[in-house]
Amino acid sequence: MASNEPAHDAGGRRRRVAPGDTARLLFAQARAWVRATPGTHTWLLVLAVTSGVLEAVPPHIRGFLLHHNSTNLEELGSHPVRVLIVSALWIESPPAFLVYFLFYEIVHAPAERRLGTRRWLAVVALAHVGATLISQQAVFLGIHADRLSPSLAHTVDIGVSYGLAGVAGVLTYLLRPPWRWAYLAAVAGCLAYPLLQPGRTYTDLGHVTALLIGLACRGLTRPGRAAPEPRRCRPRRWRP
Repeated sequence: MASNEPAHDAGGRRRRVAPGDTARLLFAQARAWVRATPGTHTWLLVLAVTSGVLEAVPPHIRGFLLHHNSTNLEELGSHPVRVLIVSALWIESPPAFLVYFLFYEIVHAPAERRLGTRRWLAVVALAHVGATLISQQAVFLGIHADRLSPSLAHTVDIGVSYGLAGVAGVLTYLLRPPWRWAYLAAVAGCLAYPLLQPGRTYTDLGHVTALLIGLACRGLTRPGRAAPEPRRCRPRRWRP
């Protein structure tokens, strides 16, 4: 709640903050942030809708939707372009949406604001498509070498984590040393650790691949036209 207690402005003069100014200020800042990162928040809106659909439909329909939109070997062989696009519009566990919302705000949104929507989207697409194809190629080779179960050709493989890992990689170049290297070490450690464990999966390979693709996109971080900075809003004076 906004305070009516007297305060001082930059010149030392007493003033009063208008009731509701704090709420209006926060709303204006949030609106400016969303307008500066349209791609991130449009994507989040789509994920909110698809997650709601998965929660609302019966289990057999949910299973059909997940398999039909997966980038597994079967669907990639039949509808490669479609599944490479739509697989990034679903998450397998709808309750995890709030977790992804947080990561989108601290990874995707800052990167989009600094790079601009087009370059940010290019990183997302390269990481998502590249990591998907490489990880599924590893599944293909593993099945034909009798090292992996043939059922993996039909497994559910959807989600946004490859794009997120790729953007996390390119975000390295938008930080200043020494924070840049500390950040990279933390991200690389978190994504590489599961790949070094006995129970590693093809998704672990995909995450590391996506991170490397993001790191390879340094050229996209060169100065260019990006989204404008969120506008600063000042509270209005209260006139009794």
